[in-house]
Amino acid sequence: MRKYNVAVVGVGAVGVEMLRVLKQRQFPIHQLKVFARSRRVIEVDGESYQVEELIADSFNDIDIALFAGTEGEKGAAVTFAKAAVERGAIVIDNGADFRLKPDVPLVVPEANADDIKKHKGIIANPNCSTIQMVVALAPIHRKVGIKRIIASTYQAVSGSGSKAITQTEEEFKAWANNLEYNKELAMDQHIAFNIFPHIGSFSDLDYTTEEWKMVKETHKILHDNKIKISATTVRVPVRNAHSEAIYIETEKPISPEKVRDLLKKSPGVIVLDDPKNKVYPMPKNCSGKDEVFVGRIRKDPAVKTGLWLWVVADNLRKGAATNAVQIAEELIKNRR
Repeated sequence: MRKYNVAVVGVGAVGVEMLRVLKQRQFPIHQLKVFARSRRVIEVDGESYQVEELIADSFNDIDIALFAGTEGEKGAAVTFAKAAVERGAIVIDNGADFRLKPDVPLVVPEANADDIKKHKGIIANPNCSTIQMVVALAPIHRKVGIKRIIASTYQAVSGSGSKAITQTEEEFKAWANNLEYNKELAMDQHIAFNIFPHIGSFSDLDYTTEEWKMVKETHKILHDNKIKISATTVRVPVRNAHSEAIYIETEKPISPEKVRDLLKKSPGVIVLDDPKNKVYPMPKNCSGKDEVFVGRIRKDPAVKTGLWLWVVADNLRKGAATNAVQIAEELIKNRR
């Protein structure tokens, strides 16, 4: 098997997870380079990685460059993706900057792996909340068509990065010791014993940028702009793994039983749906795993083609690092 020179750009929460996923999935690596703004040594699961300062020539002899991305900001890919492509690398970018560019494939392998073949040097990784929703809904859309989606997300603090995790832990410690938390916030609000409907910045029609990502990215991935999509994205005091309550209306009726059977046979999906015995997906059980977990599949009693699903996935893994590595796996599969 051919082996590849791989670069990971960024060593925040997603970058570290990329290193972990590459190793766990035994990606065929000849040489691995890790880049960030400054030189240092980091340790991931007991293994040390030399981090080098990122410059344009860092991508000489690199085959695949995984950019960890920074949600809500201009990621390193804006500055360095072109330089990487010019030097022969294929860029897989987890940031938001290229996702809606017409000539850049936006890929969830379980939904639209064939789009990878259309790349011109850059492939975009969708937003975490979009990825898990699309993995669960794509099989249903292929089977009976989906005409409407209403999503309410319950997103873990790890989606805001390592500083948000620290804020959450320190807020709870302060509360336990009857102390005020007076440090600068890494998120938009205090999070201990709180939730807030504010992820990203507020944009058109008073929807947040995170909510618009779910609309526009889903349209692009499913190749269907006619689906009516609306979302409310909420930050909750969960360390890791996002949860979503998703309501859909389908073109043709389909029973919850058939949806369960369909999803059980779908790659990347695990159905946990026995609510009477308290079996349903929960973040604490899904964190650290690569699959998308689906439960609470039930009919809308008022709408013949309406269904509800409860969808949970690890936002750092399937919602970011694992999906990017899966894109790389599909990429090299196409080269064989």
